[in-house]
Amino acid sequence: MIFQVLGLLFLTALLFQFIYLVCIYGRLAFFFRPVKENLNDANPEAVTMLIVARNEYQNLQKLIPELAKQDYPKFELMVVNDQSTDQTAELLEEFMEIYPNLRTVTVNYTPAHVTPKKYALTLGIKVAKHDVILLTDADCTPASKNWAKLMTAPVRLQNKTFAIGYGAYRKDKSFLNWLIQYETVFTALQYFSFGLWKSPYMAVGRNLCYRKSFFMEKKAFKNFWHILGGDDDLFVNQYANSSNTSMVIDPESITVSEPKRTFSSYNIQKKRHFQAGKYYKTLDKLKIGLFAFSHLLFWASGIALMAVSKDPMIIAGIGALFLIRTTIAYGVFRGAYRKLEGQTKVFWTIFFDLIYLGYFWVMGTKGYLSKTVRWK
Repeated sequence: MIFQVLGLLFLTALLFQFIYLVCIYGRLAFFFRPVKENLNDANPEAVTMLIVARNEYQNLQKLIPELAKQDYPKFELMVVNDQSTDQTAELLEEFMEIYPNLRTVTVNYTPAHVTPKKYALTLGIKVAKHDVILLTDADCTPASKNWAKLMTAPVRLQNKTFAIGYGAYRKDKSFLNWLIQYETVFTALQYFSFGLWKSPYMAVGRNLCYRKSFFMEKKAFKNFWHILGGDDDLFVNQYANSSNTSMVIDPESITVSEPKRTFSSYNIQKKRHFQAGKYYKTLDKLKIGLFAFSHLLFWASGIALMAVSKDPMIIAGIGALFLIRTTIAYGVFRGAYRKLEGQTKVFWTIFFDLIYLGYFWVMGTKGYLSKTVRWK
């Protein structure tokens, strides 16, 4: 009886894994074909590139000159200095003499009823000169000079409300960095695939574009001021739909961020992200959770079957299904990585497919139950 129940669970989980990996995630990995649009608009709409920064002196030293090099004729750089105690203010004053299109807003305090980054971001958007807002973080740099042109094109030229881009992380050879690379690609694989299936549910604030007028019309973050995270994914989750959102998939459109260097700082970041995730729409939580649950059930029931079975043929068959599923997962990650970053070296995904499963359930549960998270 136990063997039959485990077998049914294993085959059900395997079916859901194939549906997700091939049919849903395969939309990005296998079936998406980039279309190069004509971006040479004779009179392009002006853009505000907006960054919220707290104690980001060193990162801003690198970022502002890079943003100033963007191949875009009309833009302003807006940096919101959120209560920095380092040399950020002095640096911005110095850079405003060098870059005439650089503007700053200084936040000296945060009201008690709101969270810091959302308040700073709202102030920056309110005073932005232009209606097209392109967001990134202080520790990011664009991958190319065409970043602004590519990321804003759906909003400027296609009348979209949201343009969702990909945010990569710099690579090194540490175990933590490999985990970060895996999690970043996997998360992007999920939200880009569902976005391509006309069911967008999240974005990352380090590479996101929308209109100021829409933001103000919806009264900013009125329904989730109290949540520390969510200035990107919750805002998109609440308002993105099949007709107003476009996914920007081009290696020249990505940003590259500095990764966390310690597990403690990475855990704080992931705890904040998971905590915001519990406020997603029910259907969105279901479609994310169903893959995670079937993934867990696939490995747990399969290993349990191999433990209780005494038939070498059954054990070999289960092992073969493990191998087939792992091969498909590898192909999905390889295809997604190529579309997003233009790279294909993803052998580490075979190992982290199982490692991240445990990390996801432990940190996801802690983040979901936690009431104490912080931004910086």
